[in-house]
Amino acid sequence: MVDATLDRPLLKGAPRALAILDYGFFRVHSGPRDIGIQGALVETDAGERVLIDTGFPPKYAEDFAAASAEDGLGAFGEVLHLGPDNLPAAQLLRLGVSPDQIDLLVLTHTHIDHVGGLDLASEAPCLIAAAERKLPKPLYWGDAQPLDWPNREYLLVTGDRELGPGFEVLFTPGHAPGQLSLWLTLPETGPILFTSDAISRPSEVGEGFAGAWDPGLAVHHASRILMRAARENATVIYGHCPEQWPSLRKAPERYL
Repeated sequence: MVDATLDRPLLKGAPRALAILDYGFFRVHSGPRDIGIQGALVETDAGERVLIDTGFPPKYAEDFAAASAEDGLGAFGEVLHLGPDNLPAAQLLRLGVSPDQIDLLVLTHTHIDHVGGLDLASEAPCLIAAAERKLPKPLYWGDAQPLDWPNREYLLVTGDRELGPGFEVLFTPGHAPGQLSLWLTLPETGPILFTSDAISRPSEVGEGFAGAWDPGLAVHHASRILMRAARENATVIYGHCPEQWPSLRKAPERYL
C-alpha cells in the first residue's frame, strides 16, 4: 500500500467528454426526497480515463433490502432501485470502457454511496483527500464501517490541485472531512463544476447544510465554488439534486 501527496499534474490530456454514471435511486426519509446516486467518467484527448466515485457496495445490487438491513441504512432512507446494471463495471460498459482501462479513480469522499467499489481499477491510483485517507476505515454510514482500505496506491490532496490541462480537483470539506469536487472545461459545454456532495442540491445552501459533518465549512466552500461557477458561467452538476437528475446526460450519453 503506497500513499503519496499529489504534487504535480497527473494527466497529459485535456477533458474531451464527461458522462454521468447511474448508480441507482434512493429515498431519503427526511423530506422525503428521492435522489439519484451518481458517479462520472471523464475522458481526455490523450485517451486517459478518470472514474469519479463508485456507488454502493456490490451486495446492494444482489439484494438491497438485505444489505440495507445489515448496514442499518433504514434509519436514513431506503434504496428504491439498484441492480447489477447500476454497478460501475456495467455503467462503464455503456461507454465501451472496462475497469482495467481506468487511469485514475477519484474518490470524492467515503460515504456508502460513493465508496462501494473502492477496490475497483486497483492498478490505477486512487485520488483522495488526506483527511479521509488517515481515518482507520472509510466513513461508510453511521456507526457501520465494514470496509477496510484495500491495498492500492493512494494520491493524497489537502487543497485545490491541477490534475491536468483544464481539469482540477477542489478541496471542499464540510459534508465530509475530505470532501472533493471537480472542475473541468470541455470543448463544447465549457466549464463544468461537479460538486459531488459539497452541494447535493441548490436548496441545501439556504438550509445551511444541516446535518453536515461541519456546516460552517460546507457553507464556506459552497460559496466559493458557486461564486467561481457564476463568474465563469459554468454548468453546475449537483451531487444529488432530484430536479436535475432526470435531465443529466447519463452513459452512454456524454457532455462534450
